[in-house]
Amino acid sequence: MISYEEALQIVLNHSYPTGSEIVSLQGSTGRVLAEDVFSDINMPPFNRAAVDGFACRIADIHQPLEVIETVRAGLFPTKKTGPGQCTRIMTGAPVPEGADCVIMVEDTVEITPDSVRFTGEKTKTNISPFAEDVSEGDRVITAGTLIMPQHIAIMAAVGYVNPRVAIRPKVTVIATGDEIVEPHLKPGISQIRNSNGFQLTAQAGKAGTIPIYLGIAPDNEEDTFRMLTEALAQSDVVLLTGGVSMGTYDFVPKILEKTGIEILFRTIALQPGKPTIFGIKGDKRIYGLPGNPVSSFTIFEILVKPMLWKMMGMPDPFRNIRLPLGMDYQRKRTDRMQWLPVQIRDGRVYPLEYHGSAHIFALATADAIAAIPLGNNKLSAGDVIDVRPV
Repeated sequence: MISYEEALQIVLNHSYPTGSEIVSLQGSTGRVLAEDVFSDINMPPFNRAAVDGFACRIADIHQPLEVIETVRAGLFPTKKTGPGQCTRIMTGAPVPEGADCVIMVEDTVEITPDSVRFTGEKTKTNISPFAEDVSEGDRVITAGTLIMPQHIAIMAAVGYVNPRVAIRPKVTVIATGDEIVEPHLKPGISQIRNSNGFQLTAQAGKAGTIPIYLGIAPDNEEDTFRMLTEALAQSDVVLLTGGVSMGTYDFVPKILEKTGIEILFRTIALQPGKPTIFGIKGDKRIYGLPGNPVSSFTIFEILVKPMLWKMMGMPDPFRNIRLPLGMDYQRKRTDRMQWLPVQIRDGRVYPLEYHGSAHIFALATADAIAAIPLGNNKLSAGDVIDVRPV
């Protein structure tokens, strides 16, 4: 049995880059950027009015100002602002030459149709300077970024309309076991619905991959071998759930070896998730995940997703945060690292009611899982622990 840290290092060491492809800007949300993005323009491209008002010289604000021109966004000033003069200006419009501030329209009073007076005591410049936000040639997004809506806006602003992104790994999910029936069926005696297959497919999709659900492999070697062979042929990563423990019908390890897969580890000092298998065959990566739903969910988040993200070029594939506990926590066994479903509230972590690795309903209100280190049986409120948002 190896430590969690050893298992994580093994799977990360056996990741490989998936390559890249060009997609449309609209189709890049949720993809991983494969190259740096640089600005092709200065922003703002001129000294820009930050408010609606009057552009003038700050030295003149306490005297009547002659309005010599009106400039709205999209137009460029035709007149230079001189002493005692101002230009009526709208937010986003270029500030005319000679002006060094924009007084807000609400801080002025009209004297005549062509003159105004400042009614305040002092003013900010209210000007966004040329290239204040970004200069032409600046890097604005780095390779390895998971593209979110805000990145779409930035790419659109700098004209990067055909993003190069990482190719998404294909991840095939197979559930195993004669006791498993699909969710649309009502379970008979000694049967349960297949939650793992759909859970893992959803997790793989959320992680930015192309998920493929292959179905349920019954508890016989011939069908399991056939489905695993099909999965290996069509995907980069295969996730089998169930059949990895030490029971009579838990023959997934035997099938993996029959298929020519080299198993790199079989058990991890984790709770839940001890009977987890990881193997390789050429450029294929194979996980045998436990059958209990919280176990399979947790192992995906802490061992599968980091490898998938590294394959797609994310520089930080394991994104823990450190937060204090909001309550005391105690457990009996300390020989394995434990991961718990938790909620984050007001910057603190609160373990949820949790009955064990089969208690899938504990995940319903969880927004993270938290690590209780090996050897620790009691933690106090305020102790800082590793937390993984999910």
